[in-house]
Amino acid sequence: MEKLAIRLKELREEKGLSQMAAGAALGVSRSAIAGYEAKGREPDVHMLIALADFYEVSIDYLVGRKDKK
Repeated sequence: MEKLAIRLKELREEKGLSQMAAGAALGVSRSAIAGYEAKGREPDVHMLIALADFYEVSIDYLVGRKDKK
């Protein structure tokens, strides 16, 4: 999911967070966040929900189905 990786990185940077800080807030490692942002790792459904809630966007926005946050 290329769009997911791009949007996760953009949202994290908009909040001014490092991968370490985002991981700590979400209860995962920095490497997990890096993996999601590098298209090498896809979050499971529970993490996808947590990411959407954390960044205050819809899951449809995260995965590229909609352009409205």
